[in-house]
Amino acid sequence: MGKGDKKTKRGKINRGTFGVRRPRIKKRVRPETRISVDKKTKVKP
Repeated sequence: MGKGDKKTKRGKINRGTFGVRRPRIKKRVRPETRISVDKKTKVKP
């Protein structure tokens, strides 16, 4: 159990791989990018 072990978090870090022990961190979508500000600010003349 250590750097050479495929099943541990430290082993995954050493190898540079991902899996159950070390999942990838997903980028969260920001609310500003999802909602267009231009559409909400239109005012009817």
